[in-house]
Amino acid sequence: MPPPQLITHVMLPGMEKLTPEQINEQLVTLNDWHVDGEVLSKTYVFRDFVTAIDCMTRLVPTAEKLNHHPDWSNSYNKLTIRLTSHDLGGLTEDDFNFARAADTIANSLIEPTV
Repeated sequence: MPPPQLITHVMLPGMEKLTPEQINEQLVTLNDWHVDGEVLSKTYVFRDFVTAIDCMTRLVPTAEKLNHHPDWSNSYNKLTIRLTSHDLGGLTEDDFNFARAADTIANSLIEPTV
């Protein structure tokens, strides 16, 4: 009997690499997100450090629910989110779903400018 093969990747819904056309269709539905190569990114600016960290904390359940975890960084009142589906080497529906969730949460924390 041959040895069992390891399963290195399980395809989940939303985990098909998008074509450039599909990426452009998704990108126009988002505000201020940018695609650079195979990465979708945005930087949010909050009133202070605590609010930026609060946004990150509120996004953790979304990342866990989607089983899709962002590359992100914080510098005082700024939060930069970079999304890509590493396993597939590109962008998937999950990247755009996370981006929409991030916008909803971040926008609830950003104070309107007068």
